[in-house]
Amino acid sequence: MQNNSFEYLKEEFGLKDSTIELYKKVNEKVKERFAEIEETAGYNQAKVLKAFQNNRISYAHFGETTGYGYDDMGRDALDKVYAEILGAKDAMVRHNIVSGTQAISACLFGVLRPEDVLASVVGAPYDTMEEVIGIREGDYDDMGSLKDYGVSYRQVDLTDQNKIDYDSIIELLKSEKIKAVLIQRSRGYDWRDSLTVEEIGNIIKTVKHVSPETICIVDNCYGIFVETKEPTEFGADLIVGSLIKNAGGSLALSGGYIAGTAECVRKVGYRLTAPGLGKHVGASLGMNRNMFQGLFMAPHIVSESIKTAVLCAAMFKELGFEVCPEVNSARSDIIQAVKLKTPDNVIKFCQAIQKGSPIDSFVTPEPWDMPGYENPVIMAAGAFVQGASIELSADAPICEPYIAYMQGGVIYDSAKIGVLKAADEFV
Repeated sequence: MQNNSFEYLKEEFGLKDSTIELYKKVNEKVKERFAEIEETAGYNQAKVLKAFQNNRISYAHFGETTGYGYDDMGRDALDKVYAEILGAKDAMVRHNIVSGTQAISACLFGVLRPEDVLASVVGAPYDTMEEVIGIREGDYDDMGSLKDYGVSYRQVDLTDQNKIDYDSIIELLKSEKIKAVLIQRSRGYDWRDSLTVEEIGNIIKTVKHVSPETICIVDNCYGIFVETKEPTEFGADLIVGSLIKNAGGSLALSGGYIAGTAECVRKVGYRLTAPGLGKHVGASLGMNRNMFQGLFMAPHIVSESIKTAVLCAAMFKELGFEVCPEVNSARSDIIQAVKLKTPDNVIKFCQAIQKGSPIDSFVTPEPWDMPGYENPVIMAAGAFVQGASIELSADAPICEPYIAYMQGGVIYDSAKIGVLKAADEFV
């Protein structure tokens, strides 16, 4: 950033001199880390390009279908491209999957049957999954949860050091028949490191050694393209993600992906449409182009998001706050957590991120009771696609220990201004 840029930031964005000086200080410290991030992006970009070429993607694949969507060549080709990139036998990518929660829900309902047992083996699942499973306290009966359909739930918590409790996982698998395990790659609203792909692989290896028939489902939201391999390459039967997070590259307007074994994807397809129809129907309605192009852009855009997260960690570490992950820690998702100590600080942080966004920068977010969440949540989301957390955003439940979770950043040079605006509130 040249000196005239600093002057522009001070004049037009109201940044303090001390914030600019702090940026200059940490910028030197993160250069080596940025180079590593870009190297990973280069590998993943080559992998994506090769999958496009191997599947002979052409302009014809962008065509629109309507009605039942029979013989939608673009839809079917996109499934094949995803399967190749993810090292899976099959995949299902659909614009009408409304969220990661719906995609995971479809997987659970697709493979589980009455009297089966589901286990989360890395602690409590993300807030929005509690109602899907049927474990949220309160009057949630007869919502159509897994519990309502006779599926039982077990949970193996992390150790006191937030590590995977392999002994307890083995003990559970030996004590009763577990039909499926759920592994959440990202931290959710927890203060812990996200799981690396290697760690997920070790969990799957442990599960399969004790119970080979148990289905391993990975919530891969926020994780695709952060590393050079994906959980399906380590034996996951299903991995799931949202297209308005990493995989859509900020261009997909909605949707989600599901990939894994052919049998599991087939069953999930029956859940998403109807038994006997599965993944062979569903009109693309002209959405294929955005999903193809977003996927092509995703490795680079994910790297921009990770660089934004690293800058945030470096800035707020210098300001005396705890951050997770640390600046030089290995990363497995795009999320940066900052422990801000008070509810006022959390609100101030998220409002500053909003001020640094290209869309709705004039809006002041406030905490509210969002559907699916136990506590009031504040969300900064000045995005071109509503709720797209691959774009710069921040959110936080208003509860102790008052942690804000920032993610996204399609263009680092823009997203870093949001980080500087947030830091400016605390210098």
